Amino acid sequence: MQTPRERADQRWVLGLTALASFMMALDAMIMTTAFATIRSDFGSPVETLQWTVNAFNLTFAVLLLTGAALGDRFGRRKMFAAGIGLFVVASAACALAGNAAALIAARALQGAGAALVMPLAMAILSGAFGREERARALGIFSGITGCALIIGPAIGGFITEHLGWRWIFWINLPIGLVAIALVLSRLRESFGPAAPLDLAGLALVALAALALVWGLLRGNSVGWASAEVTGALIAGAALAVMFVLWELRVTNPMVPMRLFAARPFCSGIAASVLFYAAMYGVLFLLPQFLQIALGFDAFGAGLRLLPWTATLFVTAPIAGAAVNRFGERTLVVTGLVMQAIGLGWISEIVSPSVPYSALVAPLVLAGVGVSMAMPAAQNAVLSAVAVSEMGKASGIFNMGRFLGGMFGIAALVASLVANGAADSTGHFTSGFAAAMSLAATLSFAGAIAGLFLPMRRRAVAAAAPQDA
Repeated sequence: MQTPRERADQRWVLGLTALASFMMALDAMIMTTAFATIRSDFGSPVETLQWTVNAFNLTFAVLLLTGAALGDRFGRRKMFAAGIGLFVVASAACALAGNAAALIAARALQGAGAALVMPLAMAILSGAFGREERARALGIFSGITGCALIIGPAIGGFITEHLGWRWIFWINLPIGLVAIALVLSRLRESFGPAAPLDLAGLALVALAALALVWGLLRGNSVGWASAEVTGALIAGAALAVMFVLWELRVTNPMVPMRLFAARPFCSGIAASVLFYAAMYGVLFLLPQFLQIALGFDAFGAGLRLLPWTATLFVTAPIAGAAVNRFGERTLVVTGLVMQAIGLGWISEIVSPSVPYSALVAPLVLAGVGVSMAMPAAQNAVLSAVAVSEMGKASGIFNMGRFLGGMFGIAALVASLVANGAADSTGHFTSGFAAAMSLAATLSFAGAIAGLFLPMRRRAVAAAAPQDA
């Protein structure tokens, strides 16, 4: 039975990891509604300013597994606090940037800090809770983090309108400094296996992720058949194969390939990549549809995402607790089928004259569905490994989530461009409908991947020796 001290420690772990994760996730999206003001201040074209988002995303992607490895090696609490510190310094640099190049460089530094914080937050959280409590904790964590991704554009629009875009970054300073002090004073130190850093593995996975993400980001602007994009994607795939071959032969691998022999791990990762692809792609396009086709301003469009946002607050914690009763497979499959139906419903009804009220029900359905699937998939992945390997598992999970999100944005935008354009509300709506149909297909594919998760009774039996 837990003592009051142990319960208090768990509450601090949950609160501080969720706070840091919320701050990082919020900053990943908060820039989207500040573009017009920043472009006016700096006199820079959109082609340049898109890298204020892309620079963050690139460094975040390529350094995720590095962050997890450094935490295992030097201490998760220490590296977690260092990541928040790096993020705070980079936020100040963003706020002080005098031109687009300086802002892009500072955003890249922010991404590096986030890459250190995000996988370690999940590892610290998972290590503090036993198996039966872990699912509920991950549900709360997922709800808070997921909410940041959805309300980011609305908060960015509000701050830009009332305080100026630089305050998007200044507000991180007091929050980050308080978080660092509490992390160092309230959290206990933990380590992964005491093994040498796999520097060759780090280099290979970083270069592979960089090439793949570069290809995904550049495909729509320079053409998917261009030498630049095809070369980047081929190089990324080749480097990924080299990484796998290296990890199979090295004595102390950064990513033990035996983890992928566990069916819950593989199925959970595959389902997550697919449903995050759908969710991030919709998150990128839906606010634009609300503004371009339905005529709402940036802040108004963000507020009208609340039917989706509210489901994360309500459903994710309940779904996390329900994992212990119904099992991961039931929640992942049911949730992703619900998301597929909701997004497919939107694709069928959208038009330049559709009332916003008609979108509420499918948004709630899709939101409840993905809120069910998120904590269940995370629990399946993390419960499939020993506690000592949770840092590596969470790094793999987060990289899969991010790359899935980048693929989803690129794929849905490509679908929109192929079936419509942004030159009129009618053309944009046609492309948006096609993109929502693709998002529904990705969600359904995620449900199929979830069918390979074991039933609850088998999952418990498989995980019991590892948690002992």
